[in-house]
Amino acid sequence: MAQQANIALVFGTDTGNTQEVGEKIAKALRSYGYTVDMMNVNEVTSVVLQQYRFLVMGIPTWDFGGIQEDWEDFEADLQMADLSEAVVALYGLGDQRGYGDYFVDAMGWLYERVQATGAQLIGHWPADGYKVAASLALNANKTEFCGLAIDEDQQFELTDSRVATWVSQIVAEYERCALAS
Repeated sequence: MAQQANIALVFGTDTGNTQEVGEKIAKALRSYGYTVDMMNVNEVTSVVLQQYRFLVMGIPTWDFGGIQEDWEDFEADLQMADLSEAVVALYGLGDQRGYGDYFVDAMGWLYERVQATGAQLIGHWPADGYKVAASLALNANKTEFCGLAIDEDQQFELTDSRVATWVSQIVAEYERCALAS
């Protein structure tokens, strides 16, 4: 099944960190036999998104919960997308020490918008190991994020192991979804 799936990995970035983490995710997904098309969100349309059954989307959070500009510009197009046949996993970057009240807020913002497209969201990630006061990406009881939370500022040494574990998780979740449909 994995060899038949094409994945769109869509990211927005200003500093390059979200793209670099995306490249690690893409490499890990390819090791499972998937084909991964990496795309900057500023080069994507809703029509392009709708061509994929499996999407991974990455977004950084700026300062006090700010949304990366290219994702903000894409919001209207995303809202037009019908992703009811798609499975989507999210990853977000942020700085939990400098912005602990807003850590990966943009991922929470993106989660709400993707959810409205009808997509099935997978890849929730445990909040253990993070020092976060609040985040729009946390569930109500603050036990998990709506996707993979990466802190390249404070916990860069954990990125590779978190990516590997999360990719294994989303591959299993995606394959269960594909079998169920």
